[in-house]
Amino acid sequence: MALKVAVQMDHISSINIAGDSAFALMLEAQARGHELYHYTPDRLAMIGDNVFCALEPVEVRDEKGNHFVLGEKQRANLADVDVVLMRQDPPFDLSYIAATHILEKIHPKTLVVNDPAQVRNAPEKLFVTEFSDLMPPTLITRDKAEIDLFRAEYGDIVMKPLFGHGGAAVVRLTKDDLNYGSLYDIFATTFREPWVIQQFLPNVKHGDKRILLVDGEFAGAVNRVPAAGDLRSNMVRGGAPTVADLTKKEREICERLGPSLREKGLILVGIDVIDDKLTEINVTAPTGIRAVRKLGGPDVAAKVWDVLEAKRAG
Repeated sequence: MALKVAVQMDHISSINIAGDSAFALMLEAQARGHELYHYTPDRLAMIGDNVFCALEPVEVRDEKGNHFVLGEKQRANLADVDVVLMRQDPPFDLSYIAATHILEKIHPKTLVVNDPAQVRNAPEKLFVTEFSDLMPPTLITRDKAEIDLFRAEYGDIVMKPLFGHGGAAVVRLTKDDLNYGSLYDIFATTFREPWVIQQFLPNVKHGDKRILLVDGEFAGAVNRVPAAGDLRSNMVRGGAPTVADLTKKEREICERLGPSLREKGLILVGIDVIDDKLTEINVTAPTGIRAVRKLGGPDVAAKVWDVLEAKRAG
């Protein structure tokens, strides 16, 4: 059965198809004969319980510089769509939150992936604290006295914004780092929300593993090794993807998370693990699908569509 699929995303002209997971999902949907439509979040319009949007039919092809063709915009009621993929990139700001409230009006009659209410209630760096025993020591605060106590106990730490993404503004501070006061001032001026303070894990130099789960089950993994001279392993920051197998502990982490992810309707999730320690649970627009496939791993996009087709058929 062909499904009508709308993809809410940053404009398709702006994406890097080599690593974009939304694009991988679109390619797979098209290959399966589903009707594919494109729109950006600013086109959403809510009137009562109805959500309207100007959709563009889209054809995608895996050709750099020639990867899409858009048709004419057509106003549609999203209640008439089978699946909406909520795939715009963070930041997870008020605009992002507003979109989850709007899409909540149509879900689950229209299957929104991931569940918009649960995306709103499960920001990556807060939801993960429900599994604190799997994490490195972590503090959520903007209070300097609390950070001082944490730093005195753990020495080397990492500071990052609570709603940051892509490795932006992630900094390491050593126990005697003279930049601490200045960095605190910069964070205090720049970010109104609390920050994440974590014990630094030296083995990040060997990689930060992105593990993808589909409907709560392990689907694929890629190890991201930081570039020389950089703390961050995010591929958008120069991290190099390498083949990854799961350790026993990583499999245990997946098994722990699975039931909660299924219960919350979080169908495609990317978790980050450093040295067998869970650091984030990414639910907004997790990446890694293309990297896993290019390294000879499983076809995660196919697994996602197997699940979505089964849910629509049911």
